[in-house]
Order: sequence, then C-alpha cells, then structure tokens
Amino acid sequence: MSSHATGEPPAMDPDERPAGGEEYNPGPATTPRQAATVILLRGDEQTLEVLLVKRTPEARFMGGVWVFPGGAIDAGEGEGEAAERAAAMRELREEAAIVLEDPGELVKFSRWITPAEVKIRFDTHFFLAPLPAGQEPRIDEEECVDLGWFTPLAALEAHRAGEIALVFPTIKHLEQLAEFATAAELLAHARDLVVEPVLPRVLVQGDSARVLLPGEPGY
Repeated sequence: MSSHATGEPPAMDPDERPAGGEEYNPGPATTPRQAATVILLRGDEQTLEVLLVKRTPEARFMGGVWVFPGGAIDAGEGEGEAAERAAAMRELREEAAIVLEDPGELVKFSRWITPAEVKIRFDTHFFLAPLPAGQEPRIDEEECVDLGWFTPLAALEAHRAGEIALVFPTIKHLEQLAEFATAAELLAHARDLVVEPVLPRVLVQGDSARVLLPGEPGY
C-alpha cells in the first residue's frame, strides 16, 4: 500500500526537502507568502564567504536548520520590490544585527517559490549584500542560536559531514555561489542578472519523493 493510501507523506531525501521538511500537500495548492532573504557576503576581491545562521531547534518551522537570514514580508511593509527590500533589511537586522542604511545596497540574485505540493509555501526574493564596514554579525540567541561564515564549498562539505543541517534551496544557492572565487566577482555578475522565478516540483514515485528543478528530466 502506498504512503498516500495511508495518509502518510512520501519519504524524501533530506537533501531534497523543499524548505525544511514541511508536510506534503496532496490537495489544492496553498498560496505562497511573500518573503525576503539576504545572502551576506564578505571577502571583497580576495575570497567569498557567506553568512549562515542556525535557527533554534525549538522552532516549529525549520528548527535547527542553517539558513541565510530572512523571513516573511510584514503587512506594514507594503508590496512589490520596495517591500521585499524593506523586509530583507529588517530580517538581516533582527537575525544577525547587521544594519544596511540603503535599500540599494541589496543586489537581487534569485526568486524561489516553494513547490505546490508542500503545505507551507513562500515566494522568496534572495538578495546579495556585502558586509558593511565596521559591522560584525551577532545572533539574538532566541530565534537564531549560532552563526558562521563559510565558503560555499565549506558549507556544503559541512552539511555532507553531518556538521550542519541545510535544506534544498540553501544547498542549491550554495552550489551556485561556489562558481565564484570572490565576493566582488559574484556581485558584478548579479548586477547584470535578469531574475526569473524558480518553481521546483515534487515528483512522487511510490512511497518516495524527490524535488525537480525546471529543465531537469521529468519536470
């Protein structure tokens, strides 16, 4: 008997969880909530490191997972790109104590929408930003309990070694970032990007499921 016949969610590879292992949704798609995330960079023209923060293990959503600072857009922040940038700056300040003075410091990098087959969904706008001079990140020890600077490859290796827990969107972004040698090179590339939304799909086969990206076989 399949997992769907018993009402249980299909098993999914931990590396392919859409955004934190949320429940599978076999019914009508949930409307995604607008969100914004900041990939904070340091290294300038010498290297490339990104900031990851660890969510408290007690959190109901993505507990214990290492993520880029980010979260949902508040109603008071309005709509459109101005709201996306305002939310990104607020989340970076709340989760990592980094203050950006100008929304223009954020460079749009990507947009990911949680698969329709998942109950909790977000339409997340990812921005890049260099670490402001004279500032260092700090955690609040409530929502976030740890932080670290990683090269993209080091973060992926730490995940494979079981040292940190990552989810699918973070893994895929780190794989993209690993193609760049320095923060300056990455920012120069991103400023010329035309960002198109990425909507992964969950492919269910028997009692298992995997995430597919646009362009992959079976999408």
